[in-house]
Amino acid sequence: MTEVTQTRPVTLPRTLQMQYQVAMPQPESHFFEVRLQVKGWSFNLLDLKMPVWTPGSYLVREYARHLQDFTVCQGDADPTPQNQRVWRKCSKNHWQIETGGASELTVCYRIFANELTVRTNHLDATHGFFNGAALFFFIPGFEKLPIQVTIAPPHPDWRVSTALPSVAGQANTFVAADFDTLVDSPFEIGNHQLYEFEVMGKPHELAIWGRSNMAIDRLIADTQKVIQAEADLFGGLPYDRYVFLLHLISQGFGGLEHKNSCTLLYSRLGFRTDDRYNTFIQLVAHEFFHLWNVKRIRPKGLEVFDYEAENYTPSLWFSEGTTSYYDLTIPFRAGIYDVKIFLKLLGKEISQFLMVPGRQVQPLSESSFDAWIKLYRRDANSNNSQISYYLKGEMVSLLLDLLIRARHGNGRSLDDVLRSLWQQFGQPEVGFTPEQLEETIEAVAETNLAEFFSRYLHTTAELPFNEYLEPFGLQLQPENFTHLPPHLGIIAKSENGREVIKFVESGSPAQRAGIDPEDELLAIDGLRVKADQLSDRLKDYAPGDTLSFTLFHQDDLRTCTVTLTPPRPAAYHLVAIENPSIAQQQNFKGWLGAELAEL
Repeated sequence: MTEVTQTRPVTLPRTLQMQYQVAMPQPESHFFEVRLQVKGWSFNLLDLKMPVWTPGSYLVREYARHLQDFTVCQGDADPTPQNQRVWRKCSKNHWQIETGGASELTVCYRIFANELTVRTNHLDATHGFFNGAALFFFIPGFEKLPIQVTIAPPHPDWRVSTALPSVAGQANTFVAADFDTLVDSPFEIGNHQLYEFEVMGKPHELAIWGRSNMAIDRLIADTQKVIQAEADLFGGLPYDRYVFLLHLISQGFGGLEHKNSCTLLYSRLGFRTDDRYNTFIQLVAHEFFHLWNVKRIRPKGLEVFDYEAENYTPSLWFSEGTTSYYDLTIPFRAGIYDVKIFLKLLGKEISQFLMVPGRQVQPLSESSFDAWIKLYRRDANSNNSQISYYLKGEMVSLLLDLLIRARHGNGRSLDDVLRSLWQQFGQPEVGFTPEQLEETIEAVAETNLAEFFSRYLHTTAELPFNEYLEPFGLQLQPENFTHLPPHLGIIAKSENGREVIKFVESGSPAQRAGIDPEDELLAIDGLRVKADQLSDRLKDYAPGDTLSFTLFHQDDLRTCTVTLTPPRPAAYHLVAIENPSIAQQQNFKGWLGAELAEL
């Protein structure tokens, strides 16, 4: 590995010019100072709009709320009373400027940036990070024009990392082919660590902000293995250069995909144990897989982005859920962990799915469609009323993979569905409809799957895991739960010296007794109880016992009686069936490349 010095230069096209300068003269203030120069304008009005969301994160986030100090002047000089233009605010994200016939205008504004996530902006004394949707305007009707961006770092030793190509002969200046590309190319600015490596002869960069306990050589080697495994699946790498931006903080987890880069957020001390290291590698595999599945293989509803409103699709279960299935599978194929760990991790994912009551309320296609109002807006009832399209989409993808493999003796798999979608929709970059997605899966499986799609995408029918695992000699079993306490149906946490109920399961003994989220738990049968003691206290009771719970409901002291029910499984795991047939052993080996007897 070597440190990166510069990116590949390109030549700017000659057309209507849009040039941004992003400065941060006082990074401690958390303000990016942005200047937009528009040259060659020929209309009396200039409309500027800021996106309200960013692709890959399906929630209207109202980025314009962080904008202030908006001014416009004629020419490229600093604003003065004499050269300022009249402007008006037309809507929450829409500014309209009266040009007065001027062909060259400079727009100045500041963006407050003190939220470190993969989808927002962050600026402080140590670095600057921004996403295009949260910083830049677009001119309606001119989104396809190239846009130049110059970064003015506050210190001479700060470098700039982005997937955008640099402009020849101009320091810290980059060009986006269009507004979509600008939105899709985050920037990291600072004295971050920067590493360069190659896969299949193509350059890759890893920019790391923050200290950690990682072993960088191991991390880069495993990242190369992930890249190679995914390239093998799709038949190559569809870019000239790729950039990983990694932010390491005390606590956090997240990722956001881009066409030629991704942003990762992870705990700085989360690399010591194998379990947590594997979690990070799965994050890398997930976001990198997206450069095919969702960035190029896109649902029709995301083919052309509307940056001012929600973009609906019922197919996020495939874009995110199938990607989640492969973020477990790819590290296994790459040799980063073995078959036992793969099946252990898959069992944990299935367990998580089966622990969510909302799977019996919200169909998968509805979960995809309602991402804008539910997934990122969780409340105390979310687990009762919804299911993540990531999680259930992963489960449905597992069943489809097993179904296809079982029908074709592992001669075909979900891999072939992805390759077919890549050829039909990804390479030409045209969106697929839900019907086209289903048709492609059916064509690979060579069977009619109308009933499958109807049941598992559009209803809340339980997923028959064992039916699909059986041909591979596996079955899903609950872990021993006879030692668990009777079922109550709440989750409680200690918060500032109070024992607060955070979740009450729908239909549980607690809900039937009238216990609500945010109630403060005080005592059971007259004896004080803390959140971390609750499970042990319940072990003193048997199913059918009636308990007295004392709690504060808002300011009211209440006592209610709860009748406990039998304990339920808390986890499931995948195990080999007894006396598997030769066909089952062969199917298992064809799927995972290992002997079933090893389990």
